[in-house]
Amino acid sequence: MAPRKFPKDLPKLPLSAFTPPNSGTLESFPLPPSPSTLLPAKVIDANVVSKDVSYSQWKKEAGQALGSKIRGIVLALPGSELEKAFAEYKSSSKESQVISYIVPFDLEKPDPAIETLISSSGVPTSLSTIFTKVSPEAIAGLRWALQRGHPVDIDIQATLSDSLLEGFEDLMAKASADLETVPPIVLSNILPPPHDLDLPIVKLMNHPTYLAFQSQVAALSLIPQVYVKFLPPAWDAPTPQTPFPGSPIETADTQQIKEWKRRIKMYLGPVMEAFGYQRIIFGSSPSSSSKGPSNVGDWYEIARESLAELGIMVEQDFVDAVFYGNAEKVYGKKEATL
Repeated sequence: MAPRKFPKDLPKLPLSAFTPPNSGTLESFPLPPSPSTLLPAKVIDANVVSKDVSYSQWKKEAGQALGSKIRGIVLALPGSELEKAFAEYKSSSKESQVISYIVPFDLEKPDPAIETLISSSGVPTSLSTIFTKVSPEAIAGLRWALQRGHPVDIDIQATLSDSLLEGFEDLMAKASADLETVPPIVLSNILPPPHDLDLPIVKLMNHPTYLAFQSQVAALSLIPQVYVKFLPPAWDAPTPQTPFPGSPIETADTQQIKEWKRRIKMYLGPVMEAFGYQRIIFGSSPSSSSKGPSNVGDWYEIARESLAELGIMVEQDFVDAVFYGNAEKVYGKKEATL
């Protein structure tokens, strides 16, 4: 992927693109499928952060609705638990539900021991790092990671101004220059991005940060190796509780859930338009920068309904790709069940 310059003024996505025209008739513009009918046939959770190798808390929170559909997870563990997990994976005769273990590295100073770990373990792995700024060391670190040939997750923990976005694009271009094969680069903490819940939606629609977001995702989508993870947002608030089957609650704050879904769709729509459904990947654990807790089952329900409620642009194939197919393509395939 050679260095490139991206256009400064990218087309903005009109909100009308995601709603039927008022003048349409049912015959010429049929109603979209009910969100309750657009369910993924199976699910890979591509962002499970756990404190233990058995990811017991995740299993508890997944509930019946999600747990019965799970066909694989991408698992992040503390360093000590990661080594234990590798040993159990290699010694167990039972097929693992984990399709990839996430191995973290410092973007500006990767530990050389990681190369030995991922190359000799015989365990499926992907790499993960945090981006905060552009530097020569970050370029070298990302190049090192891409040369390993494994998927690379990048958690963007910085506000992407125009200048920083240009620097980030330049970082990826230089890091991948002249590589024969560039593995998938999966960005997180941008769908949805950090956001002030006190900002009314009516103001968000024309807010400079939202307009900038539309341009940024359009620019990033021009890099074919880049995917985006669809994770619980870092909005400094817990994910609203939803009464999914097996949930400990019977009723939900429907107003709060609707508010979250409206905001999520504001960001999901432009990403769908820019990246297409083939490059969006569902995960249940938020960015490490998030201060708000998120329940696995609650986020699954809200994420699924938000995607389904985009309306005419969403079909069953889209849902299956976001919740399963894209993760299978990037991280690998397993058919284990809970």
